[in-house]
Amino acid sequence: MQIISYNLRKNRAVTELGALAECHEADVLCLQEAEAVALPTRLGHLELVHATERNRLGLAMYVRSDRFHARSANTFQLKKSLHDRLLAPAHERLLGVRLHDLEARRDLVVASFHAAPLTALNSLRRHQIHAALAELRILGPGLPALMVGDYNYPVFKGRLDSEMRDSGYELSLSDKRTYTRYRMFRGHFDFATSAGLDIASVRTLDRGTSDHLPILISAQHRAEDRVPELPLISV
Repeated sequence: MQIISYNLRKNRAVTELGALAECHEADVLCLQEAEAVALPTRLGHLELVHATERNRLGLAMYVRSDRFHARSANTFQLKKSLHDRLLAPAHERLLGVRLHDLEARRDLVVASFHAAPLTALNSLRRHQIHAALAELRILGPGLPALMVGDYNYPVFKGRLDSEMRDSGYELSLSDKRTYTRYRMFRGHFDFATSAGLDIASVRTLDRGTSDHLPILISAQHRAEDRVPELPLISV
């Protein structure tokens, strides 16, 4: 599976999405800072599954319709930072979708995540990450899960990595930095958290008009993580 995550910088990079998905043969496209009302229902071979509606800077997900069927999709509120309370940029910071992979004949959960901005403490972002993963476990109990997005976590990742491993998740950074706009805040802001999947690689793609660089995650199912067939129910 080829999954792209991209923070559009207040929707500025929305015009790049079609070419980006086609060039890298994306199976799933996870967005942050997108304007739901401005998003097309299709991007080539990808179909819009769900997008947040209450956010000024929202989340969205596209999937390859000939490979995946969305069983359910939900958005979730997470603990708010002071920035959120004062400026209300995001009521929902997690979009999770339970997908049926028609090719692999398995279910999995994929999520687009946008953590609190840098004005918040790392402790709040860790709380949001743990809460987000807990919601995904409810959305797909026992299923493989992949959460990608803008974690806003440029420093002190060692503690986060340790906590993720203790919780049964793997933290995967890309091969190059994903944010270089400000000298003091350069680093890996966008990455992936996974369980029950093998992450072959995470690549930082070329810069577009956003201040974040998109990342491409190559993942595959593990042989031991088969789940029983369930009846297909449309979202």
